[in-house]
Amino acid sequence: MRKVTVSGKSVEEAIELGLKKLDTTREKVEITTLEEPQKGLFGLLGGKPAVVELKLKADPVKEAIIFLRDTIDKMGISASVDKEERQEGLFLNITGVDIGVLIGKRGQTLDSLQYLVNLVANKQSENYIRIYLDAEGYRERRKDALQTLALRLSNKALKTRREVKLEPMNAHERKIIHTTLQNVKGIKTYSDGEEPNRRIVVAPK
Repeated sequence: MRKVTVSGKSVEEAIELGLKKLDTTREKVEITTLEEPQKGLFGLLGGKPAVVELKLKADPVKEAIIFLRDTIDKMGISASVDKEERQEGLFLNITGVDIGVLIGKRGQTLDSLQYLVNLVANKQSENYIRIYLDAEGYRERRKDALQTLALRLSNKALKTRREVKLEPMNAHERKIIHTTLQNVKGIKTYSDGEEPNRRIVVAPK
């Protein structure tokens, strides 16, 4: 049951009755007063109760997870989704078979799924929610690989005294490169080009 219509002697009484029926709290519902209470003649005859409608607010994270699971099923992949709260945000971790199909080339399919999941969540939420998708630890492995690549190319730039251009990357991956090299002596980094072909340039100072 996601919605109830209840009546009471007052609006407040009707709301309380509705909350009990839905077994929830006030902050989790949308309340619409359909009818104000009316006193009868001389306060006795013909009075009308207050009528209110209580509707459960959508849970944005729950809606996002349902969407993700449904999408994975439609792709014909057998996988499970687990929710994990981390300091940087909410992570949805996908585990199962044929996960490579969900990740895609350089994580492009996973990034697209993450974008759609965030759209679904924030359509239902009053405050912006940031959800990260990961699949079988891909994000951490990719981060390690990017950090290793960044250090190797910074050494190359220092030795050759020439700029080194990386392959196009999304904003999250570019940030990993920038962060890895921000304290490397004699090296600077900057982004070049337009999305989706924006790339990092590693250059000697």
